[in-house]
Amino acid sequence: MKTIKEQYWRYSLFVLIIGLGVTIFVELIPFIGGLLGAATIYVLLRRQMHYLTQCRKWRRSLAATVLLVEAILCFLVPISLIVWMFVAKIQHIALEPQSIIDPFRHVAELIRDRTGYDILQPSNINYLISLIPKVGQWVLRSIFSFGINIIVLMFVLYFMLIGGYRMEDYFRDLLPFNHSTSRSVMREVHMIVRSNAIGIPLLAIIQGIVAYISYVIFGVPSALFWGVLTCFATIIPIVGTALIWVPLSVYLALSGGWGNAIGLALYGTIVITHVDNVVRFMMQKKMADTHPLVTIFGVIIGLALFGFMGVIFGPLMLAIFIFCVDIFKRKYLDGTSDKLLFVPDPKKEEPAS
Repeated sequence: MKTIKEQYWRYSLFVLIIGLGVTIFVELIPFIGGLLGAATIYVLLRRQMHYLTQCRKWRRSLAATVLLVEAILCFLVPISLIVWMFVAKIQHIALEPQSIIDPFRHVAELIRDRTGYDILQPSNINYLISLIPKVGQWVLRSIFSFGINIIVLMFVLYFMLIGGYRMEDYFRDLLPFNHSTSRSVMREVHMIVRSNAIGIPLLAIIQGIVAYISYVIFGVPSALFWGVLTCFATIIPIVGTALIWVPLSVYLALSGGWGNAIGLALYGTIVITHVDNVVRFMMQKKMADTHPLVTIFGVIIGLALFGFMGVIFGPLMLAIFIFCVDIFKRKYLDGTSDKLLFVPDPKKEEPAS
């Protein structure tokens, strides 16, 4: 009877945890960007937190406050400025729709002269105008969501920094592995998060700068705006920056600037596209050497699940899945003891909590 009662309580507790967990997760979906952002920045700042509290003997609250200010200045302010630039651009279009209709009409006339097809039909114009209020509403919702997630990010990040390694030890104990394997899993997570959180933005900035130089040289209007858009286009799998510079080349060609169009197309194909490979090769020795397929499919999965933060956590989720499959194969199919799966490298060991 006692055994049955223990099993009853065990399974009841399991069902309760699953039920409450799913409910909480569903309710937190609007704030998933802030939560994942806090986890990402925490991984980037955890070593600084350890240095300030363990080596410099600062109080944890003071160290967390200083690092929170650092996160705001280094991460949140630049992102907010970029978002505000896009908001200002879209707001200008919403208030003065003629500013986008005139260039569109110019391109439409060029297409009509060369192909004979008139895209300035009344139905097309009405559809374009009807999109403007929807874009404005989307912008307002995005601004509100972004502001809420920034507040959630700062709030959660502060308490994650306060919790520090005790929080990590708690999650490590929940993993279904022995101590050494759990440390390897956590080290893998930290490495992948750092690699994506630093490598992907760095690659985007470099490609954006390289593209911006070409836009200025070849006379692309609003070169800075398109350069920033190119930065964000780097996260799109397979297509990447070509999503920006190819249409711009076509626009220059339709405008009669065939020399600039050909120059931009050649520059994009030879320089902008291959900067990705050069930068990745330079970063491989200092960051996680993640397979390109893991990154591509991870980003596709992550963007669908987590939005923009999926750029980091999509590849992480896929890499952890492959990591767990490898553990299962070695232990249960190959018969290798999990004690021999991962031998901790003293040089790579995380500082003790």
